[in-house]
Amino acid sequence: MSSKLIGGILLVVGTTIGAGMLALPVATAQLGFWGSTLLLISCWAIMTTCAFLFLEVNLWLPASSNMVSMVGATLGRFGQAIAWVVYLLLLYSIISAYIAGGGDLFHYIINSAGLPLSRPLSNVLFTLLFGSIVYLGIRFVDYVNRCLMFGKMSALIILIALIFPFVTTFNLNSGSWSYFSSPASISTTVVAFTCLMIIPSLRSYFGEDTKSLKKAIFIGTLIPLICYILWDMVIMGVIPLEGSTSLKALAASSSSNSGLVAALTTILNKNVITIIAKFFTSICMATSFLSVSLSLSDFLADGLRVAKRGFGNVIVYGITFLPPILVVLFYPNAFLRGIQYAGLCCFVLMILFPPLMVWRGRYHHEIAVEGYTVRGGKFLLGLLLVFATLMIGFGIEGAI
Repeated sequence: MSSKLIGGILLVVGTTIGAGMLALPVATAQLGFWGSTLLLISCWAIMTTCAFLFLEVNLWLPASSNMVSMVGATLGRFGQAIAWVVYLLLLYSIISAYIAGGGDLFHYIINSAGLPLSRPLSNVLFTLLFGSIVYLGIRFVDYVNRCLMFGKMSALIILIALIFPFVTTFNLNSGSWSYFSSPASISTTVVAFTCLMIIPSLRSYFGEDTKSLKKAIFIGTLIPLICYILWDMVIMGVIPLEGSTSLKALAASSSSNSGLVAALTTILNKNVITIIAKFFTSICMATSFLSVSLSLSDFLADGLRVAKRGFGNVIVYGITFLPPILVVLFYPNAFLRGIQYAGLCCFVLMILFPPLMVWRGRYHHEIAVEGYTVRGGKFLLGLLLVFATLMIGFGIEGAI
């Protein structure tokens, strides 16, 4: 396996495993471990299929093409206008959630060390620190992400191994299947597999090496699925569903990320677990923040037709980071709410648009070129379109 392929896989994993992972056991708590596992597998299969459909469309167009160009070529100007609005809402919602969650962890860790730091300043410092890495481009992000991913996956494995002996079957069997259609659960689980927006950046990175692109996407989404199942198992198996220190209490908290660490500290009373949990949750925010911010900057550069060089780079990254940091500063409880709004946008852009673009490109505009084609034909595309429409209805219900 080449170094570039490993880097591509880690970029997909880094984009996927982030704030969504931290929110999963909280948002799907009432569904319980077994129900959440089935939901995870279902959402993984759907989101991975849509990612491959997205890749197919991207390969029809020049390597620098992003969502705006892809939608414009397949769905026309009206679709392009919808893509602009929804894509910006999606990535700004996710980045806002990451800044809120990352700033919350910064605040918790630094104040635990005895250094007074306000929450707004923590949010700003988190954005400046990791935003400067994104500013330096995909190669720098790749190398930094590799280091962070090594630390994150190592911490996750150690954390699961340390917490597993405290898991109880009573906690794992809590919850009810009646919550399987819960809008909050579905939205959060869908967002947990959001990696589609990194594909245009990966294509620029890999060139026309379609085989490596496919491997990076498949392996890069399969690893998070395994990690999510194990993470849900140890968190849901240790933190009870009901009570003052419970998953339900965390769901109602404005500081769910630091609250998760605090709950593990209270229940397990193990310093080593607390330290590793702080480290792991912090890196989760950082890796996804890097990948999603890079995706948004590429989208803006493509949509605005601005080259990411010199002053153009300043403009692109100013538009990338200024709106979400303002949202978080004026609305501190942005984490879980941001994830829910992102879920609604995901249903439109990442489940509805990929099959719709493929359908139009293959059977109407006939712009599909020879090469990579996702199997399943009209049956698969129609099934995904029906599912996406139903999920958008769930998403609207959850956001209201």
